[in-house]
Amino acid sequence: MKVLNVAEVGANQKELEIFIDHETFEAECEKAYKKSVSKFAIPGFRKGKAPRKMIERIYGAGVFYEDAINAILPEAYPAAIKESGLDVVSNPEIDIKAIDETGIVVTAKVFVKPEITVTEYKGLTATKDAVEITEEAVANEIESVRKRNARTIDITDRAVEDGDNVIFDFDGYVDGVAFEGGKAEKHDLLIGSGNFIPGFEDQIIGKNIGENFDVVVTFPEDYHAAELAGKEAVFKCLIHEIKKSEMPDFDDEFVKDVSEFDTVDEYKASVKATLTEKAEKAEDSKVDDQLIKAVCEKIEGEIPEVMFENEAENCIRDYENRLRYQGMDLETFMKYTGQTMETLKTQFRPQAEQNVKTRLALEYIAKAENLTATAEDIETEYQKIAEAYNIEIEKVKESIEASAIEADVCVGKAVLFLRDNAVITVNEGTPDVVEVEPEVVSAE
Repeated sequence: MKVLNVAEVGANQKELEIFIDHETFEAECEKAYKKSVSKFAIPGFRKGKAPRKMIERIYGAGVFYEDAINAILPEAYPAAIKESGLDVVSNPEIDIKAIDETGIVVTAKVFVKPEITVTEYKGLTATKDAVEITEEAVANEIESVRKRNARTIDITDRAVEDGDNVIFDFDGYVDGVAFEGGKAEKHDLLIGSGNFIPGFEDQIIGKNIGENFDVVVTFPEDYHAAELAGKEAVFKCLIHEIKKSEMPDFDDEFVKDVSEFDTVDEYKASVKATLTEKAEKAEDSKVDDQLIKAVCEKIEGEIPEVMFENEAENCIRDYENRLRYQGMDLETFMKYTGQTMETLKTQFRPQAEQNVKTRLALEYIAKAENLTATAEDIETEYQKIAEAYNIEIEKVKESIEASAIEADVCVGKAVLFLRDNAVITVNEGTPDVVEVEPEVVSAE
């Protein structure tokens, strides 16, 4: 294989002429003939026994060319791209240009990464909130740690109270008829969580283990199952177990159990420091978003449409992976939502454009400012990936080329460069505190 020529055929579009010698091409044609000879019915020959020359005489000299080229290209095309030094961003459009006794010349038309310019990236403006961690925030974090370390105790000497977990059976009926999704055995419900229909949990309070009872509720008018909306339902219930979480006391002994510290004061100081660092990173991230958006608006240059299309497909693949993590595949999601692949592409288009422009702008800045990745930087990044996915670092190195890691490190340094060279206004005062409740998955 040899690259004969690289020509510019359009904006950010190149055409490579790739030469493949006769011996290589002929060997693949022979393989293609042997693989498909049984498909040809030639008069006078048993099926699968027709000579190659006879098949080529009847069906044309190029009858095996396509299969041969398809067999050669997986190795020849990447080698040609490497030899040419092009940064290709699209699949190739392959065509046969010439065939003679010396070999074959194929052309590969591709789009390449554009040469863009960021007209301004120093002295950009951004705002962020001052970070102030309140004692209440520290207390809330400690309370969360206590909850995570709570022990569950069985209750056998009293009835259900608010805040208990009950293990119970329920069987629901509307107009005396059981309905889909209205029955479960040994379901675990936290009383007071609000996971069930309004009024349901209140009627469990005061009931005892082994007690059979009815819960009568009315489905909300806006209930997700239209056939049940606004209707009265009777649930026949039986309690099997009552459990309660008992949180540990917040004292020095607790601190020693859950941390590397010995006293409550040391632990509180550590929690505050951790929350402060987390909040500062969040504010820095907000600044970065503002700055990146600004530089994307200052890009000059034509970006190939195929880059946006490819990135939209990447976004869809990422979304599909998240769906699978939640137990749903993309096809099922589209069926229930009425989405199609085209509507998804349209939906992800703005994000795809932002992703592409962001990468191009940051790569430009990294190059313009001579930002480089050291061997230590690359090793550190490999280590982060290995720890994040809990796999051996050598396996990470086998699956991700160092050049890709190097490019990501340089892009990360470009973000820091933007922030270091920006004019950032800090909004003083206590920032608003937004309480984020833990996600609760309801069966109802």
